[in-house]
Amino acid sequence: MEYTDLYINGTWETGASNERFDVLNPATEQVIASVASADIADADAALDAAEAAMKEWAARTPRARSEILRKAWELMTARLEDFAHLITLENGKARADAMGEATYAAEFFRWFAEEAVRADGMITHAPASGARIMVQHKPAGLAVLVTPWNYPAAMGTRKIAPALAAGCAVIIKPASETPLTMLALMPLLEEAGVPKGLVNVLPSKRTGALVDHMLHDPRVRVVSFTGSTGVGRKLLHSAADQVLKPAMELGGNAPLIVFEDADIDIAVEGAMLAKMRNLGEACTAANRIYVHDAVAAEFTSKFSTAMGALKMGDGTDPTVDVGPLVNADTRDKVAEFVADAVAKGAKIEVGGHTPDGVGFYYPPTVLSNVPETADCVHDEIFGPVAAIQTFSDQEDVIRRANDTEYGLVAYVFSEEMKRALQVCERLDYGMVGLNRGLVSDPAAPFGGTKQSGLGREGGHEGMLEFMETQYISASW
Repeated sequence: MEYTDLYINGTWETGASNERFDVLNPATEQVIASVASADIADADAALDAAEAAMKEWAARTPRARSEILRKAWELMTARLEDFAHLITLENGKARADAMGEATYAAEFFRWFAEEAVRADGMITHAPASGARIMVQHKPAGLAVLVTPWNYPAAMGTRKIAPALAAGCAVIIKPASETPLTMLALMPLLEEAGVPKGLVNVLPSKRTGALVDHMLHDPRVRVVSFTGSTGVGRKLLHSAADQVLKPAMELGGNAPLIVFEDADIDIAVEGAMLAKMRNLGEACTAANRIYVHDAVAAEFTSKFSTAMGALKMGDGTDPTVDVGPLVNADTRDKVAEFVADAVAKGAKIEVGGHTPDGVGFYYPPTVLSNVPETADCVHDEIFGPVAAIQTFSDQEDVIRRANDTEYGLVAYVFSEEMKRALQVCERLDYGMVGLNRGLVSDPAAPFGGTKQSGLGREGGHEGMLEFMETQYISASW
């Protein structure tokens, strides 16, 4: 691998400790790279570089920042195949899935190139005092970005692009399982014209100590994290000491509801997308599938057939639909969810058994008759297992869908639009897919309610997460 060191102030560094860690290919369990591991001294160097670079960057016109982001989109779009290949190698996802992520990741540069010039303020006349109220949005300050392993390209660009559009400098801590994609993005950003020091990448095996140190540096003003709710809570505790602006995209437990008047073929297609995108290793993955009694048999049969037809194997093979899970722990947890559900009365319709051999594989699996007591109903499966339950009453299924601490995304399938929209509005989720199994879009505000996070990524809101609102009271 060409880029395996720390990226600080536009240069490649081995790190103050000279320590490294291995990155594995989940399909072969073989080491594909040895990557430098950052420590506290490296974090300080990155913060110094970011502070210096931001002064000039924040002073640039919005159009100047926009043009560089647009160039980054053009360059990444021209190299999607290369990024997709790297994503597959370190993450394991199938080639088509990896291409989808690379395309999605690049689109954030284009979207925020357009948003960079739209940080609109306002001037109004105060009704009582007669003063003028002038409101503008300013760069918030240095941002620490912590990204997960499930989308090694997109979760980085979804944070980098709005931060740069807003005028901020960033330090990125990518997941230790998948740091290579983010490192490979840095030469592209250089070519696009991003100044040295504005974007810094610190892979590390000491994530907790490294991030905590940066969040206690007074120059840092924003922390943006995507990952589990448990880790998010810890980061919020650290962020509280400095009263940092948090953007948190955390866990999910997404319900997918199929009503009796749904188009079953559309519902199956949507469920395949909602469940199997990124092999189910996504916070947006359909975790609980509720199907009306009247159509449960038809849906389960068609859905199981579609799941069973997927080809499993090394994602570098273009004919493969399903690659391996990211590591052994993730695979074993998925297998435990299945074993627990079956022990409590669930039926395996397809899949359900860990294959022998090399690689962290688990087959696409459908479980029917899943009881409410099953562990997978209350926790993220984060794998290719669909847990089907049935319902007969609308009020009951809304209650069950909302009965979780998470509130990221829900899915509703119904051909009766009035009823469908009424249900969508009563679901306590930040996003709802209506007759669609895919909600992620750079132009839309991505985020959840309850313990699924704070703030939004994407859309116009995504840039405002990296800005502060300033009000000036004036008279003339």
